[in-house]
Amino acid sequence: MTALICGSIAFDTVMVFHGRFREQILADRIHMLNVSFLVPSMRRNFGGCAGNIAYNLRLLEEDGAPMATVGHDFEPYRRWLKACNVSLDFVRELDDQFTAQAFITTDLDSNQITAFHPGAMAKSHLNPVPTTAGVTLGVVAPDGRDGMLQHAAQFAAAGIPWLFDPGQGLPMFDGPELLDFVRQATWVAVNDYEAQMLQERTGLSATDVAAEVRAYVVTKGAEGSVVYADGHEYVIPAAPPDDVKDPTGCGDAYRAGLLYGLMNELDWETTGRIASLMGSIKIAHAGTQSHRFDMNEFTTRFRAAFGREL
Repeated sequence: MTALICGSIAFDTVMVFHGRFREQILADRIHMLNVSFLVPSMRRNFGGCAGNIAYNLRLLEEDGAPMATVGHDFEPYRRWLKACNVSLDFVRELDDQFTAQAFITTDLDSNQITAFHPGAMAKSHLNPVPTTAGVTLGVVAPDGRDGMLQHAAQFAAAGIPWLFDPGQGLPMFDGPELLDFVRQATWVAVNDYEAQMLQERTGLSATDVAAEVRAYVVTKGAEGSVVYADGHEYVIPAAPPDDVKDPTGCGDAYRAGLLYGLMNELDWETTGRIASLMGSIKIAHAGTQSHRFDMNEFTTRFRAAFGREL
């Protein structure tokens, strides 16, 4: 086992309201809101950052073990991950909790209303980093607040290089806490919105963040991404997708590509392009773990997207 991916494992229940929220919510009655939406379309996805990253890394034929706390309802997700040959050695089940889950309702204008129940995720600090298990690379992704703080410190104390991927968990931390994360981390990966928040809260510029770590990666959706490393800015183009169906989980797929490059000691221009292609493949599929490929297909798609060999 090489990569330990600390983060959430969650169920995502996605519902589609075949109307528009703005037609049902009266602006002058927002203080006494009481509405109900008929949602004839619904699907339940396996999600959470740790689960998604581990799934995508397995598609790339590398091993990454998710480390998460889950609840008594985890069994369907357990069967899925086992079928995908994802290690569950560091997933801890809490019998008195539900697995974290998001309930997402989308309207015809692509607006979303989301309710998130953290459940067992809030207890992630009960699951410490197994520093004697042969871990050579770590990830701290969105998780319970205390768990993220403790896992970062545990990786750093053990001398294990790790990627800080705060994602939607970033707003939980103030400037000094984020600065501590950056100074302990080996690499940092954020999207452009998160980058702005990280830099504003820490008072650091992109160049300053890059000076604290081996690489600072900023994704920009369809505009590609930028890797600040070794005193250079590597501009990574986006890979053209076959379709655009669902952006949820694209960041996790991208991170799996980063991990693949780090685990195989590839240069940043190659690593960034692998990550970019992973995000492109994911966005063409509904759900966060519904896409599949083999490495021969991935190599062919890499050549077609970037005009170079993998």
